[in-house]
Amino acid sequence: MVNVGINGCNGRMGRMIQECLKDSDNAKFYAGFDREAGSLEELFGSDVIIDFSLNLGTKSLLNFAKNHPKPLVIGTTGLDNETKTLLNVCSKNMPILYATNMSLGVAVLNRLAYLASKALKDYDAEIVEMHHKHKKDAPSGTALTLAKEIANARNLDLDKVRVSGRDGDVGERSKDEIAVMSLRGGDIVGRHTAGFYTDGEFIELNHTATSRATFANGAIKAALWLVNQKPGLYSINDCLGF
Repeated sequence: MVNVGINGCNGRMGRMIQECLKDSDNAKFYAGFDREAGSLEELFGSDVIIDFSLNLGTKSLLNFAKNHPKPLVIGTTGLDNETKTLLNVCSKNMPILYATNMSLGVAVLNRLAYLASKALKDYDAEIVEMHHKHKKDAPSGTALTLAKEIANARNLDLDKVRVSGRDGDVGERSKDEIAVMSLRGGDIVGRHTAGFYTDGEFIELNHTATSRATFANGAIKAALWLVNQKPGLYSINDCLGF
């Protein structure tokens, strides 16, 4: 039985992971930590830690992990460059799986979007993502990962071609730009659409999450896989065998 710690244990995802662990035959909830409960010392007594917090919470987790190596599954989005650098540094001494989305369906969506972008290189590529009204970062990490797949398929630098809003007289759409638009409202768990448009036809690839349990169970599966891995930085694709 694998003892699982949760950083961000009182957040939406943290609570959902605890619920899903109750149904697991191979893992159980061991300790939790957030800004108002628990301690990092107790959390790091776990066999593996799942992190769904905020950028600051992930940064604190990684700083503590530098001297207390532990398998880490990180699903927090909106990480700044300093935290991403810290993530890479820590992965030299412990196994870390970082994914902006823990869903098998989203992993397949990314693969399909890459193949479609490569095959339809002259089509206009656009992404629309929808989330609940409480989500703090935009665009979502999932949408940005999707955009990177599309850009990589066309040998484009996403930072140079990404558009995250259009307002006023912006002129015609440029050939290479990739728009990533964010909608927020209600209790939408997550919906991502990657579209490829040309004169006369278009193709849209959609993924809709109807429950956070999808991501929670994906994170638990990733944790069970990661606990037996060597130090390094892994992706959800590594866990799924893609």
